[in-house]
Order: sequence, then C-alpha cells, then structure tokens
Amino acid sequence: MAEFTFIDLFAGIGGIRAPFQKLGGKCVFSSEIDKFAIKTYEANWHETPSGDITKIEAKDIPKFDILLAGFPCQSFSIAGKRKGFNDIRGTMFFEVERILNYHKPKCFMLENVKGLLNHDKGNTFKVMLDILENKLKYKVYYKVLNAKDYGVPQNRERIIIVGFKNDQVEFTFPKPLDIKVKVGDILEKDVDPKYTISDKIWESHKRRKKMNQAKGNGFGYSLFNEDSPYTSTISARYYKDGSEILIAQENKNPRKLTPREAARLQGFPDDFKLVVSDMQLYKQFGNSVPTKMIEAVANNIYKALKESGEI
Repeated sequence: MAEFTFIDLFAGIGGIRAPFQKLGGKCVFSSEIDKFAIKTYEANWHETPSGDITKIEAKDIPKFDILLAGFPCQSFSIAGKRKGFNDIRGTMFFEVERILNYHKPKCFMLENVKGLLNHDKGNTFKVMLDILENKLKYKVYYKVLNAKDYGVPQNRERIIIVGFKNDQVEFTFPKPLDIKVKVGDILEKDVDPKYTISDKIWESHKRRKKMNQAKGNGFGYSLFNEDSPYTSTISARYYKDGSEILIAQENKNPRKLTPREAARLQGFPDDFKLVVSDMQLYKQFGNSVPTKMIEAVANNIYKALKESGEI
C-alpha cells in the first residue's frame, strides 16, 4: 500500500516523479505532450503518460494527494521571449489551477524558472499567488533554490512553490547540503571524439564571444574543466552548439557534454535509460529538473505531511 498518491503533470522525463516515488509515493496519473520525452518516460517508468493536459477532464484524473508540475517555463525565462500569460505556454498554469480546484489535493509542488518571480514587474507571479492562496485556499511557500547547493555541479536557479490545503502544516525549504562536488564528478572517462567541436564551430564561438564582449554583454561560450566547482545552466538548446557548457581538453578543441554527462548534471542515476537521439536527450535534460534538489524538497514535504497527520 503506497503511503501517498501523486500526479505528474508536464512530466517530461520524470525528474520530479523520481524522488516522490522513492519516498513510497504512487504515481496515479502522468501527462506529457512531447513524443520523444514520452519514449524516455516509458523506458524508465514503464508507463505511458496521457497526452495533452488541456484535453483531459479533471474528473478523469484519479484522486490523489500531491500534484507535481514543472509547468512550461519558456514564457517566463530570460532565454525565452517573456510573454508570460499572453503566450499559450504561459497559460499552462491555469491547467494546474483547474485540476487543483477540482481535486483539492493535500499538497502541490510547482517548479519554474527564477524569471517567473519578476516577470511583468512581478505581476504574473502576484496573479498566481492570489489564485493559489485566495481562490484555492492553499497555504503557500516559495523560494529560489540553486542546484549547486544540492549535490550537483551545476549553477541552476529555480523557483519552487509548495502549497498545503491544511493551514496547520508547517513546512520549511531544505538548507543547502554540505556536499562538495566538482565538474570532474560527472565526466565520463572515455569520450567519443564526435563530441569534440569542429574547428569551424570553435572559431565561430570565439568570434561571437569577442563581438559580444565588445558590445559589453556576457553572451558567449563558457569553458569548464574537471576542477571547476560547477557549470552554467544546461538549457534545452544545448544540442545546437553546446556553447553554454564546453569541457576543455588538452591539445584539442573543447567538447560538448555527452548525454550521460548531461543526465548526471541533472542528478539522474547511471541506470537511467537513454533511448532517443543525442539531440532529443540534450533537449530533455535541458528541460528537466535537478533531481537531487527536488529530492531535498520532497523529503521536507513528506516530513511536513507526516508530522501533521496528513499521510
């Protein structure tokens, strides 16, 4: 008998699901729209997510205790165009609202980019908070956490929003873990030469960085080695040229991360199955969550629900 049940919305490849399942939770429903992410999800979780959440009636979703959603964030991201609620992807928050409103679960955990906080001068987030607290009557906590504080060598800031139906539940966000990691911890020993970037791409990276520096903006490639404490944030566009995280090599052009290294950078274990093309894997890990950071949050959610007798 599972200790609690949860649903996994905008599931991607299951990065948010992993820690909640590890705690004894049972996933009773998942939803994902990308056909390649679905393949990876099936290979690792042995179930096929339902498709487009906008076409699924709330009453057709089984009862559950916790709603999990890393809802699409391109609309709020610095890298995106920042259209927010005017962008169809931004309105996915209202799908979360619709399901919370119907099912009234004990708890939810939402994950998004840090840019959500100040998007549209903070108005977007204000609307969300108002809906969660005043309309849906949840006790809400939120905080920006960084993956590098939770056991992976990646500088990746994300806002985590946690809400409880019972306002007696006491919750605190996890403190940074005292784990020293460096980029070398995720690197593979024997890497296929195909991951080394070509002279042409390397020259173009260097040229673009020079141009950007002359203009006074910081965009350009970022180079790391095994002693670096952490990399920059891996994004869904990593497959294009790998410029945000290049690994220095002796007497050779730098190289991109391998898909397995990208998985490790997000905290996925080595038995996580990689079943689609490199291009799709880079997109999937760039879109995913740092699982160890989510695990630290999940542990505190579990403790809070347990202590208050909710589960």
